[in-house]
Amino acid sequence: MPVTGPDFIALQVRDVEAAATFYEERLGLRRTPVAPPGAVVFATEPIAFAVRTPLPGTDLDAVTPRPGAGVALWLAADDAQALHDDLVDAGVPVLAAPSDSPFGRTFTFADPDGYAVTVHDRG
Repeated sequence: MPVTGPDFIALQVRDVEAAATFYEERLGLRRTPVAPPGAVVFATEPIAFAVRTPLPGTDLDAVTPRPGAGVALWLAADDAQALHDDLVDAGVPVLAAPSDSPFGRTFTFADPDGYAVTVHDRG
């Protein structure tokens, strides 16, 4: 049987609660009522997104230039520019300034663990 596509995305983070709070307060994600131990799952559509404790043997500090190197994580937003401006005001590092693309307005920021996350607004 063929695979039908991605169904769950989780970032391994140093501090689950700090990462979850960042994604709640800065990006407006909502936690689901149920999550496995050591993880926070968010009510995202169409694919669930989570932050979790690292798997045994994972050293987030050993990956350069940042955790997730080689993986592109994109999140959809209603207004990428407004989110960018809020993140800048909060001191969140922006890795790529807002620009227009075939996928709408996009920009990339670094989350508290250093993951590069691109936001687009499906413009």
